[in-house]
Amino acid sequence: MSAVGLLSVRDLAVAFRTRDGVARAVDGVSFDVAEREILGIVGESGSGKSLTVLAILDLIGDPNAIVSGSIRFRGAELVGQSPDVLRRLRGGAIAMIFQDPMTALTPVHTIGAQIMEQIRIHTGLSRHGARARAVELLDAVGLPDPARAAGRYPQELSGGQRQRAVIAMALSCNPALLLADEPTTALDVTVQAQILDLIRRLRDDFGSAVILITHNLGVVAETADRVAVMYSGRIIETASTAALFADPRHPYTWGLLGSMPELGGARRARLATIPGLPPALDRRPKGCAFAPRCGFARAECAVRPPLIGEAGHRAACIIPAAERAGARDQALAA
Repeated sequence: MSAVGLLSVRDLAVAFRTRDGVARAVDGVSFDVAEREILGIVGESGSGKSLTVLAILDLIGDPNAIVSGSIRFRGAELVGQSPDVLRRLRGGAIAMIFQDPMTALTPVHTIGAQIMEQIRIHTGLSRHGARARAVELLDAVGLPDPARAAGRYPQELSGGQRQRAVIAMALSCNPALLLADEPTTALDVTVQAQILDLIRRLRDDFGSAVILITHNLGVVAETADRVAVMYSGRIIETASTAALFADPRHPYTWGLLGSMPELGGARRARLATIPGLPPALDRRPKGCAFAPRCGFARAECAVRPPLIGEAGHRAACIIPAAERAGARDQALAA
């Protein structure tokens, strides 16, 4: 965990009332984010990544959702906080880049008008000052002819341009914490690299911390300082980025790494896959949620393992350290 915490999440749970009972989509997640730190949260679709960050700003709109645990931002508790307090935080001290820029932007207002609205609400700038700031931001994120772009509607821009506009809006009030939910999804490789560069510049230029949600380990390797791996609503491994790639300790992390194509060496006939499917939320095993898909499961996995290891690198796996290297090599070779 980080020594200096901007954000501290403890035992966060997000559950949903269903006809068959309560299903826990996020199940006891804990992590810290330090000032100026980029934390990457990775995992396959449905692992609870997006719900985790949406819960931070109380943006889960489902009336059947139940959020519990503790989320402290700069020492102030956010769970159960009043809507007025959370409204002042959203877009100001904490900003978010949503996964789909088309649905995150209102089609009946221009890009500039939407950015200006946020700036005026949180900073009190005049209309003229807010427009100048909006054009400045659009220029900073690389939109050509930013003054003209400010007068365009979202549907008049390409996917990459809309994503840049969403990032400009997120940067408009120099947030202390940026929540980026798969900001490079559906973008080509060149635009992805530019977006990741913008996120790094946000930390360098404004001193912001970032939570980067992605399923792409390549994005994490290039951008994040630390990584939390999520599976079935739980964090199953956390480490510095360098340590995670050098010494992954959980079989699920081995599976993610093994599924990545290699740039050098002999070309494999097909990429490795993780057998089976993630468990349904209402049928999650009582012990290790990954055990039904794990080739190294044993009887002890019937009890949910805690995150164990040194402070900087912990994994929810009971494979002894003496056996881990051989098991990892076996998994990656497969």
